[in-house]
Amino acid sequence: MDTIFYNVTMKSLRFGKQFQLIEDLAYEMIEKEIELDNITYSTIITCAKRCDLFDKAVEWFEKMYKTGLIPDEVTYSAILDVYAKLKKVEEVLSLFERGRASGWKPDAIAFSILGKMFGEAGDYDGIRYVLQEMKSLEVEPNLVVYNTLLEAMGKAGKPGLARTLFEEMVESGVTPNEKTLTALIKIYGKARWGKDALELWERMKTNEWKMDFMLYNTLLSMCADLGLEKEAEELFEEMKGSKRCRPDSWSYTAMLNIHGRGGKVDNAMELFGEMRETGVKLNVMGCTCLIQCLGRAKRVEELVKVFKYAVERGIQPDDRLCGCLLSVVTFCEKEEEVEMVLGCLEKGNPKLVAFVKMLGDKEVNFDQIKEEFKQILNKAAVEVRRPYCNCLIDICRNANLHDRGHELLYLGTLYGLYPGLHSKTTEEWTLNLRSLSVGAAHTAFEEWMGTLTKIMNQKEELPEVFSAYTGAGTHKFSQGLAQSLDSHLKRLGVPFRQSDEKTGCFTATREDLLSWVQSSVQPTAVVQ
Repeated sequence: MDTIFYNVTMKSLRFGKQFQLIEDLAYEMIEKEIELDNITYSTIITCAKRCDLFDKAVEWFEKMYKTGLIPDEVTYSAILDVYAKLKKVEEVLSLFERGRASGWKPDAIAFSILGKMFGEAGDYDGIRYVLQEMKSLEVEPNLVVYNTLLEAMGKAGKPGLARTLFEEMVESGVTPNEKTLTALIKIYGKARWGKDALELWERMKTNEWKMDFMLYNTLLSMCADLGLEKEAEELFEEMKGSKRCRPDSWSYTAMLNIHGRGGKVDNAMELFGEMRETGVKLNVMGCTCLIQCLGRAKRVEELVKVFKYAVERGIQPDDRLCGCLLSVVTFCEKEEEVEMVLGCLEKGNPKLVAFVKMLGDKEVNFDQIKEEFKQILNKAAVEVRRPYCNCLIDICRNANLHDRGHELLYLGTLYGLYPGLHSKTTEEWTLNLRSLSVGAAHTAFEEWMGTLTKIMNQKEELPEVFSAYTGAGTHKFSQGLAQSLDSHLKRLGVPFRQSDEKTGCFTATREDLLSWVQSSVQPTAVVQ
Protein backbone atom coordinates (compact mmCIF):
# COMPACT_ATOMS: atom_id res chain seq x y z
CA MET A 1 0.00 0.00 0.00
CA ASP A 2 2.90 2.37 0.75
CA THR A 3 4.23 2.13 -2.82
CA ILE A 4 0.75 2.65 -4.30
CA PHE A 5 0.15 5.64 -2.02
CA TYR A 6 3.42 7.30 -3.10
CA ASN A 7 2.71 6.53 -6.78
CA VAL A 8 -0.74 8.16 -6.64
CA THR A 9 0.74 11.21 -4.90
CA MET A 10 3.53 11.48 -7.48
CA LYS A 11 1.10 11.21 -10.37
CA SER A 12 -0.97 14.04 -8.89
CA LEU A 13 2.17 16.18 -8.54
CA ARG A 14 3.15 15.34 -12.13
CA PHE A 15 0.05 17.14 -13.38
CA GLY A 16 1.44 20.32 -11.82
CA LYS A 17 4.97 19.61 -13.10
CA GLN A 18 6.29 19.56 -9.51
CA PHE A 19 9.42 17.54 -10.25
CA GLN A 20 11.39 18.60 -7.18
CA LEU A 21 8.61 17.43 -4.84
CA ILE A 22 8.39 14.13 -6.73
CA GLU A 23 12.15 13.59 -6.49
CA ASP A 24 12.04 14.39 -2.75
CA LEU A 25 9.33 11.75 -2.28
CA ALA A 26 11.41 9.23 -4.25
CA TYR A 27 14.41 9.75 -1.96
CA GLU A 28 12.06 9.51 1.03
CA MET A 29 10.89 6.10 -0.27
CA ILE A 30 14.52 4.94 -0.62
CA GLU A 31 15.30 6.17 2.90
CA LYS A 32 12.26 4.33 4.35
CA GLU A 33 13.07 1.25 2.25
CA ILE A 34 9.74 1.44 0.44
CA GLU A 35 9.94 -0.32 -2.92
CA LEU A 36 10.07 1.82 -6.06
CA ASP A 37 8.23 -0.09 -8.77
CA ASN A 38 7.89 0.36 -12.53
CA ILE A 39 5.12 2.96 -12.10
CA THR A 40 7.23 4.99 -9.63
CA TYR A 41 10.19 5.25 -12.00
CA SER A 42 7.93 5.88 -14.99
CA THR A 43 6.22 8.77 -13.15
CA ILE A 44 9.56 10.33 -12.13
CA ILE A 45 11.04 10.01 -15.63
CA THR A 46 7.97 11.30 -17.51
CA CYS A 47 7.65 14.26 -15.11
CA ALA A 48 11.31 15.17 -15.63
CA LYS A 49 10.71 15.01 -19.39
CA ARG A 50 7.64 17.27 -19.15
CA CYS A 51 9.70 19.77 -17.14
CA ASP A 52 12.51 19.64 -19.74
CA LEU A 53 14.85 18.25 -17.08
CA PHE A 54 16.37 15.78 -19.51
CA ASP A 55 19.49 15.04 -17.46
CA LYS A 56 17.29 14.11 -14.48
CA ALA A 57 15.20 11.82 -16.67
CA VAL A 58 18.35 10.01 -17.84
CA GLU A 59 19.68 9.83 -14.26
CA TRP A 60 16.52 8.13 -12.94
CA PHE A 61 16.30 5.82 -15.93
CA GLU A 62 19.82 4.61 -15.25
CA LYS A 63 18.90 4.06 -11.57
CA MET A 64 15.88 2.07 -12.69
CA TYR A 65 17.98 -0.11 -14.98
CA LYS A 66 20.46 -0.88 -12.20
CA THR A 67 17.62 -2.27 -10.04
CA GLY A 68 16.82 -4.83 -12.72
CA LEU A 69 13.34 -3.48 -13.41
CA ILE A 70 12.22 -3.77 -17.04
CA PRO A 71 10.80 -0.44 -18.28
CA ASP A 72 7.27 -0.48 -19.68
CA GLU A 73 6.20 0.98 -23.06
CA VAL A 74 5.52 4.44 -21.65
CA THR A 75 8.92 4.67 -19.95
CA TYR A 76 10.78 3.41 -23.01
CA SER A 77 9.02 5.94 -25.25
CA ALA A 78 9.65 8.77 -22.78
CA ILE A 79 13.37 8.07 -22.39
CA LEU A 80 13.80 7.57 -26.15
CA ASP A 81 12.32 11.04 -26.62
CA VAL A 82 14.66 12.46 -23.98
CA TYR A 83 17.76 10.99 -25.67
CA ALA A 84 16.48 12.21 -29.06
CA LYS A 85 16.02 15.75 -27.73
CA LEU A 86 19.55 15.61 -26.32
CA LYS A 87 20.63 14.55 -29.86
CA LYS A 88 22.21 11.38 -28.46
CA VAL A 89 21.52 9.27 -31.55
CA GLU A 90 23.79 6.38 -30.56
CA GLU A 91 22.16 6.14 -27.11
CA VAL A 92 18.70 6.14 -28.71
CA LEU A 93 19.60 3.27 -31.03
CA SER A 94 21.37 1.36 -28.24
CA LEU A 95 18.36 1.74 -25.95
CA PHE A 96 16.00 0.76 -28.75
CA GLU A 97 17.94 -2.44 -29.46
CA ARG A 98 18.31 -3.18 -25.73
CA GLY A 99 14.57 -2.82 -25.27
CA ARG A 100 13.85 -5.06 -28.24
CA ALA A 101 16.18 -7.71 -26.83
CA SER A 102 14.34 -7.62 -23.48
CA GLY A 103 11.03 -8.36 -25.18
CA TRP A 104 9.69 -4.80 -25.55
CA LYS A 105 7.60 -4.25 -28.66
CA PRO A 106 7.90 -0.58 -29.73
CA ASP A 107 4.59 1.15 -30.38
CA ALA A 108 3.73 3.86 -32.92
CA ILE A 109 4.80 6.61 -30.48
CA ALA A 110 8.31 5.14 -30.15
CA PHE A 111 8.68 4.95 -33.92
CA SER A 112 7.42 8.53 -34.23
CA ILE A 113 10.19 9.65 -31.88
CA LEU A 114 12.82 7.80 -33.93
CA GLY A 115 11.47 9.24 -37.19
CA LYS A 116 11.54 12.79 -35.83
CA MET A 117 15.11 12.37 -34.58
CA PHE A 118 16.38 11.06 -37.92
CA GLY A 119 14.39 13.72 -39.79
CA GLU A 120 15.92 16.59 -37.84
CA ALA A 121 19.35 15.16 -38.62
CA GLY A 122 18.41 14.77 -42.31
CA ASP A 123 19.35 11.10 -41.98
CA TYR A 124 17.59 9.26 -44.79
CA ASP A 125 19.11 5.88 -43.85
CA GLY A 126 17.72 6.35 -40.34
CA ILE A 127 14.24 7.03 -41.72
CA ARG A 128 14.47 3.86 -43.84
CA TYR A 129 15.49 1.94 -40.70
CA VAL A 130 12.33 3.15 -38.93
CA LEU A 131 10.10 2.06 -41.83
CA GLN A 132 11.78 -1.35 -42.05
CA GLU A 133 11.48 -1.95 -38.30
CA MET A 134 7.80 -1.02 -38.34
CA LYS A 135 7.14 -3.47 -41.17
CA SER A 136 9.11 -6.29 -39.50
CA LEU A 137 7.14 -5.81 -36.25
CA GLU A 138 3.87 -5.30 -38.14
CA VAL A 139 3.28 -1.98 -36.41
CA GLU A 140 0.70 0.02 -38.35
CA PRO A 141 1.67 3.70 -38.57
CA ASN A 142 -0.98 6.09 -37.26
CA LEU A 143 -1.53 9.68 -38.38
CA VAL A 144 1.06 11.05 -35.93
CA VAL A 145 3.73 8.66 -37.23
CA TYR A 146 2.94 9.45 -40.86
CA ASN A 147 3.11 13.19 -40.17
CA THR A 148 6.44 12.81 -38.36
CA LEU A 149 7.92 10.71 -41.14
CA LEU A 150 6.69 13.11 -43.84
CA GLU A 151 8.34 16.04 -42.04
CA ALA A 152 11.48 13.90 -41.72
CA MET A 153 11.44 13.15 -45.47
CA GLY A 154 11.21 16.90 -46.12
CA LYS A 155 14.22 17.67 -43.95
CA ALA A 156 16.16 14.84 -45.58
CA GLY A 157 15.34 16.31 -49.02
CA LYS A 158 13.42 13.28 -50.34
CA PRO A 159 10.27 14.59 -52.09
CA GLY A 160 9.75 11.41 -54.14
CA LEU A 161 9.78 9.19 -51.06
CA ALA A 162 7.50 11.62 -49.24
CA ARG A 163 5.00 11.33 -52.08
CA THR A 164 5.20 7.51 -51.99
CA LEU A 165 4.71 7.48 -48.22
CA PHE A 166 1.69 9.79 -48.54
CA GLU A 167 0.08 7.53 -51.13
CA GLU A 168 0.74 4.53 -48.89
CA MET A 169 -0.93 6.38 -46.02
CA VAL A 170 -4.07 7.19 -48.02
CA GLU A 171 -4.30 3.64 -49.36
CA SER A 172 -4.08 2.26 -45.81
CA GLY A 173 -7.23 4.19 -44.93
CA VAL A 174 -5.61 6.93 -42.82
CA THR A 175 -7.14 10.32 -43.65
CA PRO A 176 -4.56 13.15 -43.82
CA ASN A 177 -5.12 16.17 -41.62
CA GLU A 178 -4.03 19.79 -42.06
CA LYS A 179 -0.56 19.05 -40.65
CA THR A 180 -0.02 16.20 -43.14
CA LEU A 181 -1.01 18.30 -46.13
CA THR A 182 1.01 21.33 -44.98
CA ALA A 183 4.14 19.18 -44.60
CA LEU A 184 3.69 17.70 -48.09
CA ILE A 185 3.02 21.09 -49.73
CA LYS A 186 6.20 22.46 -48.10
CA ILE A 187 8.18 19.51 -49.47
CA TYR A 188 6.79 19.99 -52.99
CA GLY A 189 7.39 23.75 -52.84
CA LYS A 190 10.99 23.31 -51.71
CA ALA A 191 11.59 20.80 -54.51
CA ARG A 192 9.82 23.14 -56.97
CA TRP A 193 7.31 20.42 -57.79
CA GLY A 194 4.53 22.81 -58.76
CA LYS A 195 2.55 20.25 -60.75
CA ASP A 196 2.44 17.77 -57.85
CA ALA A 197 1.46 20.51 -55.41
CA LEU A 198 -1.42 21.68 -57.60
CA GLU A 199 -2.60 18.09 -58.12
CA LEU A 200 -2.60 17.65 -54.34
CA TRP A 201 -4.66 20.84 -53.98
CA GLU A 202 -7.24 19.43 -56.41
CA ARG A 203 -7.38 16.22 -54.37
CA MET A 204 -7.94 18.25 -51.22
CA LYS A 205 -10.99 19.86 -52.78
CA THR A 206 -12.31 16.62 -54.30
CA ASN A 207 -11.93 14.64 -51.05
CA GLU A 208 -12.98 17.62 -48.89
CA TRP A 209 -9.92 17.24 -46.71
CA LYS A 210 -9.80 19.81 -43.94
CA MET A 211 -7.75 22.94 -44.53
CA ASP A 212 -6.60 25.53 -42.00
CA PHE A 213 -4.85 28.91 -42.15
CA MET A 214 -1.38 27.39 -42.15
CA LEU A 215 -2.19 25.08 -45.05
CA TYR A 216 -3.79 27.83 -47.14
CA ASN A 217 -0.88 30.18 -46.45
CA THR A 218 1.68 27.45 -47.22
CA LEU A 219 -0.03 26.91 -50.58
CA LEU A 220 0.00 30.65 -51.29
CA SER A 221 3.68 30.93 -50.34
CA MET A 222 4.50 28.03 -52.64
CA CYS A 223 2.61 29.73 -55.48
CA ALA A 224 4.66 32.88 -54.82
CA ASP A 225 7.93 30.93 -54.89
CA LEU A 226 7.03 29.16 -58.15
CA GLY A 227 5.42 32.18 -59.83
CA LEU A 228 1.98 30.55 -60.08
CA GLU A 229 -0.07 33.77 -60.28
CA LYS A 230 -3.33 32.38 -61.62
CA GLU A 231 -3.43 29.54 -59.11
CA ALA A 232 -2.62 31.89 -56.23
CA GLU A 233 -5.44 34.25 -57.17
CA GLU A 234 -7.89 31.36 -57.38
CA LEU A 235 -6.78 30.09 -53.97
CA PHE A 236 -6.98 33.58 -52.47
CA GLU A 237 -10.55 34.04 -53.74
CA GLU A 238 -11.41 30.65 -52.27
CA MET A 239 -10.12 31.87 -48.90
CA LYS A 240 -12.24 35.00 -49.15
CA GLY A 241 -15.33 32.85 -49.60
CA SER A 242 -14.43 30.62 -46.66
CA LYS A 243 -16.20 31.09 -43.34
CA ARG A 244 -13.38 29.46 -41.37
CA CYS A 245 -10.18 30.55 -43.14
CA ARG A 246 -10.57 34.10 -44.40
CA PRO A 247 -7.28 35.71 -45.55
CA ASP A 248 -5.07 36.98 -42.74
CA SER A 249 -1.94 39.13 -42.72
CA TRP A 250 0.26 36.28 -44.07
CA SER A 251 -2.22 35.48 -46.86
CA TYR A 252 -2.10 39.07 -48.07
CA THR A 253 1.69 39.08 -47.74
CA ALA A 254 1.96 36.08 -50.08
CA MET A 255 -0.29 37.82 -52.63
CA LEU A 256 1.71 41.06 -52.35
CA ASN A 257 4.83 38.98 -52.98
CA ILE A 258 3.29 37.41 -56.11
CA HIS A 259 2.11 40.72 -57.57
CA GLY A 260 5.40 42.36 -56.61
CA ARG A 261 7.51 39.75 -58.36
CA GLY A 262 5.26 39.92 -61.40
CA GLY A 263 5.59 43.70 -61.55
CA LYS A 264 1.83 44.20 -61.13
CA VAL A 265 2.00 47.37 -59.09
CA ASP A 266 -1.66 48.34 -59.44
CA ASN A 267 -2.78 44.90 -58.25
CA ALA A 268 -0.45 45.15 -55.27
CA MET A 269 -1.72 48.61 -54.36
CA GLU A 270 -5.31 47.43 -54.73
CA LEU A 271 -4.56 44.65 -52.24
CA PHE A 272 -2.96 47.17 -49.91
CA GLY A 273 -6.12 49.30 -50.07
CA GLU A 274 -8.22 46.22 -49.35
CA MET A 275 -6.11 45.48 -46.27
CA ARG A 276 -6.69 48.97 -44.95
CA GLU A 277 -10.43 48.74 -45.52
CA THR A 278 -10.85 45.30 -43.92
CA GLY A 279 -8.51 46.03 -41.01
CA VAL A 280 -5.93 43.36 -41.90
CA LYS A 281 -2.64 44.45 -40.38
CA LEU A 282 0.30 44.97 -42.72
CA ASN A 283 3.33 43.07 -41.41
CA VAL A 284 6.99 43.85 -42.08
CA MET A 285 7.30 41.18 -44.78
CA GLY A 286 4.23 42.48 -46.63
CA CYS A 287 5.62 46.01 -46.37
CA THR A 288 8.92 44.77 -47.84
CA CYS A 289 7.17 43.11 -50.80
CA LEU A 290 5.09 46.21 -51.53
CA ILE A 291 8.05 48.59 -51.30
CA GLN A 292 10.14 46.35 -53.57
CA CYS A 293 7.31 46.35 -56.13
CA LEU A 294 6.87 50.14 -56.03
CA GLY A 295 10.64 50.65 -56.17
CA ARG A 296 11.04 48.57 -59.32
CA ALA A 297 8.19 50.51 -60.90
CA LYS A 298 9.97 53.75 -59.85
CA ARG A 299 6.86 54.99 -58.04
CA VAL A 300 8.92 56.53 -55.28
CA GLU A 301 6.33 58.94 -53.87
CA GLU A 302 3.86 56.09 -53.26
CA LEU A 303 6.68 54.04 -51.76
CA VAL A 304 7.42 56.77 -49.22
CA LYS A 305 3.71 56.98 -48.30
CA VAL A 306 3.51 53.20 -47.75
CA PHE A 307 6.65 53.26 -45.61
CA LYS A 308 5.33 56.15 -43.53
CA TYR A 309 1.98 54.35 -43.09
CA ALA A 310 3.76 51.18 -41.94
CA VAL A 311 6.05 52.95 -39.45
CA GLU A 312 3.14 54.93 -37.99
CA ARG A 313 1.39 51.61 -37.28
CA GLY A 314 4.29 50.19 -35.35
CA ILE A 315 6.28 48.30 -37.98
CA GLN A 316 9.96 48.28 -37.07
CA PRO A 317 12.14 48.15 -40.24
CA ASP A 318 14.21 44.95 -40.06
CA ASP A 319 17.34 44.06 -42.01
CA ARG A 320 15.33 42.70 -44.95
CA LEU A 321 13.24 45.85 -45.26
CA CYS A 322 16.39 47.98 -45.04
CA GLY A 323 17.98 45.80 -47.74
CA CYS A 324 14.88 46.30 -49.87
CA LEU A 325 15.13 50.10 -49.52
CA LEU A 326 18.82 49.90 -50.37
CA SER A 327 17.97 47.96 -53.54
CA VAL A 328 15.37 50.62 -54.46
CA VAL A 329 18.15 53.21 -54.38
CA THR A 330 19.78 51.28 -57.24
CA PHE A 331 16.62 51.75 -59.36
CA CYS A 332 16.39 55.52 -58.78
CA GLU A 333 17.43 57.75 -61.67
CA LYS A 334 16.88 61.18 -60.08
CA GLU A 335 18.86 62.56 -57.18
CA GLU A 336 15.72 63.72 -55.35
CA GLU A 337 14.32 60.17 -55.52
CA VAL A 338 17.52 58.77 -54.05
CA GLU A 339 17.25 61.25 -51.17
CA MET A 340 13.60 60.31 -50.54
CA VAL A 341 14.42 56.61 -50.30
CA LEU A 342 17.51 57.23 -48.16
CA GLY A 343 15.28 59.29 -45.87
CA CYS A 344 13.14 56.19 -45.30
CA LEU A 345 16.20 53.99 -44.87
CA GLU A 346 17.66 56.34 -42.28
CA LYS A 347 14.75 55.54 -39.94
CA GLY A 348 15.72 51.88 -40.04
CA ASN A 349 19.51 51.97 -40.38
CA PRO A 350 21.14 55.42 -40.15
CA LYS A 351 24.65 53.89 -40.18
CA LEU A 352 23.96 52.29 -43.58
CA VAL A 353 22.81 55.64 -45.01
CA ALA A 354 25.97 57.31 -43.69
CA PHE A 355 28.04 54.60 -45.38
CA VAL A 356 26.26 55.14 -48.73
CA LYS A 357 27.18 58.82 -48.54
CA MET A 358 30.74 57.94 -47.51
CA LEU A 359 31.22 55.94 -50.72
CA GLY A 360 31.05 59.11 -52.80
CA ASP A 361 33.50 61.05 -50.64
CA LYS A 362 36.90 61.23 -52.37
CA GLU A 363 38.58 62.12 -49.07
CA VAL A 364 37.65 58.73 -47.56
CA ASN A 365 40.36 56.10 -48.03
CA PHE A 366 40.09 52.32 -48.42
CA ASP A 367 40.92 51.55 -44.78
CA GLN A 368 38.04 53.75 -43.61
CA ILE A 369 35.68 52.03 -46.06
CA LYS A 370 36.88 48.64 -44.86
CA GLU A 371 36.31 49.45 -41.17
CA GLU A 372 32.82 50.94 -41.67
CA PHE A 373 31.73 48.13 -43.99
CA LYS A 374 32.89 45.54 -41.47
CA GLN A 375 30.81 47.19 -38.73
CA ILE A 376 27.71 47.27 -40.94
CA LEU A 377 28.07 43.58 -41.79
CA ASN A 378 28.60 42.60 -38.16
CA LYS A 379 25.33 44.26 -37.15
CA ALA A 380 23.36 42.80 -40.08
CA ALA A 381 21.66 39.39 -40.19
CA VAL A 382 23.73 36.80 -42.08
CA GLU A 383 21.14 36.37 -44.86
CA VAL A 384 21.19 40.07 -45.84
CA ARG A 385 24.96 40.64 -45.87
CA ARG A 386 25.51 39.57 -49.47
CA PRO A 387 22.43 41.48 -50.76
CA TYR A 388 23.74 44.57 -48.93
CA CYS A 389 27.10 44.23 -50.66
CA ASN A 390 25.47 43.64 -54.06
CA CYS A 391 23.31 46.76 -53.70
CA LEU A 392 26.23 48.90 -52.54
CA ILE A 393 28.28 47.84 -55.58
CA ASP A 394 25.30 48.65 -57.85
CA ILE A 395 25.00 52.09 -56.24
CA CYS A 396 28.70 52.72 -56.89
CA ARG A 397 28.40 51.75 -60.55
CA ASN A 398 25.32 53.91 -61.03
CA ALA A 399 27.32 56.85 -59.66
CA ASN A 400 30.37 55.99 -61.85
CA LEU A 401 32.33 55.09 -58.73
CA HIS A 402 33.80 51.97 -60.33
CA ASP A 403 36.92 51.88 -58.15
CA ARG A 404 34.73 51.88 -55.03
CA GLY A 405 32.69 49.05 -56.55
CA HIS A 406 35.85 46.97 -56.98
CA GLU A 407 36.89 47.73 -53.40
CA LEU A 408 33.52 46.53 -52.10
CA LEU A 409 33.72 43.36 -54.20
CA TYR A 410 37.16 42.68 -52.76
CA LEU A 411 35.86 43.20 -49.21
CA GLY A 412 32.79 41.06 -49.88
CA THR A 413 35.03 38.24 -51.10
CA LEU A 414 37.37 38.76 -48.14
CA TYR A 415 34.47 38.47 -45.67
CA GLY A 416 33.14 35.29 -47.27
CA LEU A 417 30.05 36.77 -48.94
CA TYR A 418 30.81 35.16 -52.31
CA PRO A 419 31.91 31.57 -51.68
CA GLY A 420 32.44 29.63 -54.88
CA LEU A 421 32.89 32.75 -57.01
CA HIS A 422 35.98 31.21 -58.61
CA SER A 423 36.70 27.56 -59.33
CA LYS A 424 39.56 25.93 -61.24
CA THR A 425 40.30 22.57 -62.82
CA THR A 426 43.11 21.68 -65.23
CA GLU A 427 40.62 21.90 -68.14
CA GLU A 428 38.46 24.89 -67.11
CA TRP A 429 38.41 28.05 -65.00
CA THR A 430 34.96 29.25 -63.97
CA LEU A 431 33.46 32.49 -62.67
CA ASN A 432 30.15 31.77 -60.91
CA LEU A 433 28.01 34.93 -60.93
CA ARG A 434 24.67 33.43 -59.85
CA SER A 435 24.58 35.07 -56.42
CA LEU A 436 25.58 38.54 -57.67
CA SER A 437 23.49 41.49 -58.77
CA VAL A 438 23.92 42.94 -62.25
CA GLY A 439 26.41 45.61 -61.16
CA ALA A 440 28.31 43.22 -58.91
CA ALA A 441 28.48 40.64 -61.74
CA HIS A 442 29.88 43.23 -64.14
CA THR A 443 32.44 44.25 -61.53
CA ALA A 444 33.44 40.64 -60.82
CA PHE A 445 33.84 39.90 -64.52
CA GLU A 446 36.02 42.97 -65.07
CA GLU A 447 38.14 41.97 -62.07
CA TRP A 448 38.49 38.46 -63.48
CA MET A 449 39.57 39.77 -66.88
CA GLY A 450 42.16 41.99 -65.25
CA THR A 451 43.58 39.01 -63.34
CA LEU A 452 43.57 36.76 -66.43
CA THR A 453 45.36 39.44 -68.44
CA LYS A 454 48.15 39.54 -65.84
CA ILE A 455 48.43 35.75 -65.82
CA MET A 456 48.60 35.58 -69.63
CA ASN A 457 51.22 38.30 -69.81
CA GLN A 458 53.31 36.31 -67.32
CA LYS A 459 53.08 33.24 -69.60
CA GLU A 460 51.62 31.02 -66.85
CA GLU A 461 49.92 27.71 -67.65
CA LEU A 462 46.26 28.08 -68.56
CA PRO A 463 43.28 25.75 -69.07
CA GLU A 464 41.64 25.17 -72.43
CA VAL A 465 38.28 26.79 -71.51
CA PHE A 466 37.10 29.78 -69.47
CA SER A 467 33.45 30.04 -68.39
CA ALA A 468 31.28 32.69 -66.73
CA TYR A 469 28.04 31.28 -65.36
CA THR A 470 24.93 33.36 -64.51
CA GLY A 471 22.48 30.49 -64.02
CA ALA A 472 19.43 29.50 -65.99
CA GLY A 473 16.86 31.61 -64.11
CA THR A 474 14.17 28.92 -63.88
CA HIS A 475 11.76 31.16 -61.92
CA LYS A 476 9.41 33.04 -64.24
CA PHE A 477 10.04 36.26 -62.28
CA SER A 478 13.86 35.92 -62.15
CA GLN A 479 15.85 38.92 -63.35
CA GLY A 480 17.78 38.89 -66.63
CA LEU A 481 21.34 38.60 -65.36
CA ALA A 482 22.32 36.55 -68.41
CA GLN A 483 20.99 39.17 -70.87
CA SER A 484 22.68 41.97 -68.95
CA LEU A 485 26.04 40.18 -68.87
CA ASP A 486 25.73 39.38 -72.58
CA SER A 487 25.36 43.10 -73.35
CA HIS A 488 28.24 43.97 -71.04
CA LEU A 489 30.55 41.42 -72.70
CA LYS A 490 29.77 42.92 -76.10
CA ARG A 491 30.59 46.42 -74.81
CA LEU A 492 33.91 45.15 -73.44
CA GLY A 493 34.67 43.33 -76.68
CA VAL A 494 35.84 40.18 -74.91
CA PRO A 495 35.65 36.87 -76.84
CA PHE A 496 33.06 35.21 -74.57
CA ARG A 497 30.04 33.68 -76.31
CA GLN A 498 26.83 32.31 -74.87
CA SER A 499 26.85 28.52 -74.85
CA ASP A 500 24.28 26.67 -76.97
CA GLU A 501 24.39 23.71 -74.60
CA LYS A 502 24.11 25.50 -71.23
CA THR A 503 21.68 28.36 -70.57
CA GLY A 504 23.33 31.28 -68.81
CA CYS A 505 26.85 30.05 -69.53
CA PHE A 506 29.41 32.17 -71.44
CA THR A 507 32.59 30.51 -72.65
CA ALA A 508 35.87 31.49 -74.30
CA THR A 509 38.82 29.36 -75.42
CA ARG A 510 42.39 29.91 -74.31
CA GLU A 511 43.44 30.82 -77.89
CA ASP A 512 40.68 33.44 -78.22
CA LEU A 513 41.58 35.07 -74.92
CA LEU A 514 45.31 35.08 -75.71
CA SER A 515 44.59 36.68 -79.07
CA TRP A 516 42.39 39.30 -77.37
CA VAL A 517 45.09 40.13 -74.80
CA GLN A 518 47.81 40.34 -77.46
CA SER A 519 45.70 42.72 -79.51
CA SER A 520 45.69 45.01 -76.45
CA VAL A 521 41.90 45.17 -76.19
CA GLN A 522 41.36 45.75 -72.50
CA PRO A 523 38.06 45.81 -70.57
CA THR A 524 37.01 49.20 -69.26
CA ALA A 525 37.05 49.96 -65.57
CA VAL A 526 39.35 47.04 -64.76
CA VAL A 527 41.25 47.52 -61.51
CA GLN A 528 44.87 46.51 -62.05
